[in-house]
Amino acid sequence: MWPEAAVRMRRPASIVLLILPLLLGLCSVAAAQTSKRPEPSDTRRSGHDFMGPATQAMQRDDDRNPGMLWVYDGEDLWSREPGNGGKACVACHAAANSSMAGVAARYPAFDAASARPVTLGQRINLCRQQHQRLPAWAWENPDLLALEAFVAYQSRGLPMAPSADVRLAPFTEQGRQLFGQRQGQLNLSCRNCHDDNAGGRLGGSPIPQGHATGYPLYRLEWQGVGSLQRRLRSCMAGVRAEPFAFGAPQWVALELFLAQRARGMPLETPAVRP
Repeated sequence: MWPEAAVRMRRPASIVLLILPLLLGLCSVAAAQTSKRPEPSDTRRSGHDFMGPATQAMQRDDDRNPGMLWVYDGEDLWSREPGNGGKACVACHAAANSSMAGVAARYPAFDAASARPVTLGQRINLCRQQHQRLPAWAWENPDLLALEAFVAYQSRGLPMAPSADVRLAPFTEQGRQLFGQRQGQLNLSCRNCHDDNAGGRLGGSPIPQGHATGYPLYRLEWQGVGSLQRRLRSCMAGVRAEPFAFGAPQWVALELFLAQRARGMPLETPAVRP
């Protein structure tokens, strides 16, 4: 028989040997759970979330959303032959609800012919010139806005999915720098308002996060639909800087960065804003 003292000494060791595998197993489970913790929730919010209830309701109801009038005009333009022997959009692209689904969510996109990114509106004008043998519409032309709104409407609710084309990288970087560049007599940048002070108020109006998910959109201030570049020009004038011309490469680069910044957020065209 083992001496009593020896038995007392072996019991704790036996208990440890029995418990150790259990403790190791619990540690492994805890480590696995820690490694699978979800990423922090996405704190990005659409401009729609910063609007008053009446404006939000107007956007959500197609019968009350004035931007839908431009969408309907664009639908007519999609099917209309230009009258000079050129083809209607539908002749090449067929039904827009299938051929254009997701297209707007990928713009601006790289154009190989010009070796630069182009916006959706610029792509429409390129098609108009090359395939319909018609002159390009001027920026903010109602027909251009209508057709762009109609095409973008086919992607409503789909996530923003800007292209990962590596050729876009230097232009995206240019846009990122423009977003953070202080400008004008007020010496403010896009980031100062839409990152640093989002959720605050400026002159009584809410400051959104600046995600371009709803263009072309209807602004009550404009009493009409306008492009993202029109809004960017207004912001630039607001800080008392000289805006770039419509279609300037700087605007396209900034639009490209904003699209990347809003990646994954749902497209809302036609959005409604004050």
